[in-house]
Amino acid sequence: MAVDGDGVYLIDSDGKRYLDASGGAAVSCLGHGEEEVIAAIQKQAQDMAFAHTGFFTSAPAEELAEKLIAKAPDGIEWVYFVSGGSEAIEAAIKMARQYFTLIDQPQRTHIIGRKQSYHGNTLGALSVGGHHNRRAPYQPLLLDTHHISPCYAYRGKKDGESDVEYGIRVADELEQKILQLGSDTVCAFIAETVVGATLGAVSAVEGYFKRIREICDRYGVLLILDEVMCGMGRTGSLYACEQEGISPDLICMAKGLGAGYQPIGATMVSDKVFAAFRDGPGFFQHGHTYMGHPTACAAALTVQRIIEERNLLQAVNTQGDVLAAALNERFGNHPYVGDIRGRGLFRGIELVKERSTKEPFDPALKLPARIKAEAFADGLICYPDGGCVDGVRGDHILLAPPFIINETEIAEVVDKLGQAMDVAFAQAGV
Repeated sequence: MAVDGDGVYLIDSDGKRYLDASGGAAVSCLGHGEEEVIAAIQKQAQDMAFAHTGFFTSAPAEELAEKLIAKAPDGIEWVYFVSGGSEAIEAAIKMARQYFTLIDQPQRTHIIGRKQSYHGNTLGALSVGGHHNRRAPYQPLLLDTHHISPCYAYRGKKDGESDVEYGIRVADELEQKILQLGSDTVCAFIAETVVGATLGAVSAVEGYFKRIREICDRYGVLLILDEVMCGMGRTGSLYACEQEGISPDLICMAKGLGAGYQPIGATMVSDKVFAAFRDGPGFFQHGHTYMGHPTACAAALTVQRIIEERNLLQAVNTQGDVLAAALNERFGNHPYVGDIRGRGLFRGIELVKERSTKEPFDPALKLPARIKAEAFADGLICYPDGGCVDGVRGDHILLAPPFIINETEIAEVVDKLGQAMDVAFAQAGV
């Protein structure tokens, strides 16, 4: 039972300290116990904790929206606040569909996502995602959506193929799918800018997203970027798509937006999309009770101010380099580590049975669960998962520590992770 937090550490009811090297699920970007955020929550709760958006807006919501838009990708000018990432994705899917009904293109009903992706746990978000294990129990209930290959160079690039050639090849799968379905029937394409839970901090190769943007523009398809996990500074820029040189039509945020101090997410929308609602019925046929929650917005506003005022984006890049170097030093020649990847403080380690062939371990060994348990017992929180190769096979470990982590704490992460992996491999008999 967690009872307290202190910087990068969580503390349980027995007083044991756990270094939160995954930020929970890439959430706690400021760590735990940040007094300025706690004070902002207290003040807003005292002043006015909640007012339903069917009647009122609030100063924290307006100020947070202005702050996010000020540095948003070109064309993104409006914000719709919700309570988390799944809700943000659900809203984006519905916005995309309603947008086309408003501009007299109701035949656009298809949504295309990518295999080995994850967009949330509501039925709509699960439908557009490609996380095999999380979809499986609900498959009969899911929407009829479509999926193309991820941009996953470690696994997908052919011998002799350059990064650029590979990126264009897998991006062109989108055009092929659009033409297969009918060029005027596709509503949206959705992708994580940097893939989190399913692949373990996998970035697209250079040029991939520019080609994706070109294809979406060519066929009038909306581009939805999921930055629920990788956005809000996690990869070294406020919006991960800044590093790709593109702007989406809709972009989804959560996790690091409020740093875990309050539940909050956001769907950010281009002026083109918003104009259809403004000039049409004037409302979006959707909503949640706690959207635009003043106390949650007050917390997130303070989180984003702290990131800016303390220059934490620079810290993400600096400490991200330190973490990458430490991981490569410890695991670069490890017989069961195939790939070490990521950006900023968003790093992944892919485990393999054989480095030369990239053969994955048997899922029956349950290596992710073993590593997680051993690390936790030693006071380290990390995020291992499976299925990165094909939805079933392939193990990886995701790290997403708070932006305030220092070099001593990074050394603790790498040391304890290495020990946990050694014990887990020994237990599994590999």
